[in-house]
Amino acid sequence: MKKTLAYLGGEPVITEKAPAELFRWPIITEEDEAAALEVIRSNAFSGIDITEKFQDEFAAWIGTKYAVCFCNGTLSLAAAMFSIGLGAGDEIICPTKTYWGSIAQTVTFGATPVFCNINDMLSMDPSDIERCITEKTKALMVVHYLAYPADMDAIMAIAKKHDLKVIEDVSHAQGGLYKGKRLGTFGDVAAMSLMSGKSFAAGELGILVTDDRVCYERALAYAHYERNNKNYITESTDLHPYSGIALGGVKGRANQLCSAMARVQLKYYDERCKKIREAMNYFWDLLEGVPGIRAIRVDESTGSNMGGWYCPHGAYYPEELGGLSVGKFCEAVRAEIGGDTCWEGGNYCLHTHEAFHTFDFNHIGKPTRMAYSDRDMVAEDAFCRPSLEKYCFSIPWFKHMDKEWIEKYAAAYRKVAQNYKDLLPLDDDPSDNARGRWYGTSNQ
Repeated sequence: MKKTLAYLGGEPVITEKAPAELFRWPIITEEDEAAALEVIRSNAFSGIDITEKFQDEFAAWIGTKYAVCFCNGTLSLAAAMFSIGLGAGDEIICPTKTYWGSIAQTVTFGATPVFCNINDMLSMDPSDIERCITEKTKALMVVHYLAYPADMDAIMAIAKKHDLKVIEDVSHAQGGLYKGKRLGTFGDVAAMSLMSGKSFAAGELGILVTDDRVCYERALAYAHYERNNKNYITESTDLHPYSGIALGGVKGRANQLCSAMARVQLKYYDERCKKIREAMNYFWDLLEGVPGIRAIRVDESTGSNMGGWYCPHGAYYPEELGGLSVGKFCEAVRAEIGGDTCWEGGNYCLHTHEAFHTFDFNHIGKPTRMAYSDRDMVAEDAFCRPSLEKYCFSIPWFKHMDKEWIEKYAAAYRKVAQNYKDLLPLDDDPSDNARGRWYGTSNQ
């Protein structure tokens, strides 16, 4: 018997509040609290001893020689840019659909971000990278967006062919695997956020990892004045005259409350992520074959996985649902679940933001994004063309395997997809272009 959609006055699939534990994150125990209290009682907030212990443990866990913490992920990515020598006139290729913190720091280096397209998994499309390469291209900024591992085989082959540096932004995918190897260990250097909303959550923290000693030392020198000295800078002797000053003009030291918490979180992270993956895969297994919606996930039989499934989304195909807009689909799902879990889009495509068209950081009379470039890549190449726009929607981020509740949420998505025809007459704008949000603004 057909059930009326809640959006149209029917009974919602979910009529009671889900258990808080189903979504609560991070998991904080007395061990975390004790570690934080020790920092408070010893007034060790601004030291580096606890941070250095965490760095060593994190490097051993992820599989790199070096790790260095920063106060946040954005600064760790800026340090990664400095570490590879990104400078004025250089171009760095980044997928257009990502958080601004992946690439906006280029304004301080005089470099030009060039935006490439994404594939159906909202991931950097290797087939579009070479179109973006010029004689000025210095590096690729690879983002493992929404925890989905980018195609590192293809990307690294392109980087090798064109002699490009590779930075991995692992802010969404800490602990994820690509064919059995940790994300963040493929490129020259990787950096990531460990802020409170991430799957690896440690307050407000960032970390950079690398096997390259020079990258490591340059990252230290960029934002760590207390470690920009001969005790730490042993191979990059050209930096010795600048000892004692953070060369990026910024102070990147981590608050050791975060480092202490991170040490505890690391001990249990893989175990907790395994439970998350079990729950998330179960959700998508229940929706296999439902028209209009697809899982954004990897085949774990290949040795790859989604780490902690940060900010999980699904791909949306309106043509399979009579052209129903993703916005109306999400609105109907929210009515079934009685909450705000399901929203259209992820991050807006960065090439569409005015900051990458007109913002003049250095007041030199031309947009900073192309201040030292002789071409406007955005205007010239129409990145993320409408025919290649990817629709997506958010799904619940389950932290535990609770089959009964996961089945309820899956049933809500299925119900809306199967009854899409009832929504078509109410779809205000079937050409709905809502594909994302500028996070941290009123445009959410």
